[in-house]
Amino acid sequence: MSELKFEQKASLTRLEAADRLTALADALRHGTSAELDLGPGTLTVRVPDELQIEIEVEVEDGQIELEVELKWRTE
Repeated sequence: MSELKFEQKASLTRLEAADRLTALADALRHGTSAELDLGPGTLTVRVPDELQIEIEVEVEDGQIELEVELKWRTE
């Protein structure tokens, strides 16, 4: 069972989506923590130097889904 789970869905312009991804990339590049904008507040998570990435592309029913998943241990 998850100790914490947060899921957020929103409609964004292409530029807004790029801004969010850029902010996350900058946080990963320049520090040991990343701040995630959750609307009414922010969540700060510690990110180690090494992590796993999974990229998944799915085309179904006239829609394309691109999923980028980052994983790391909390130790």
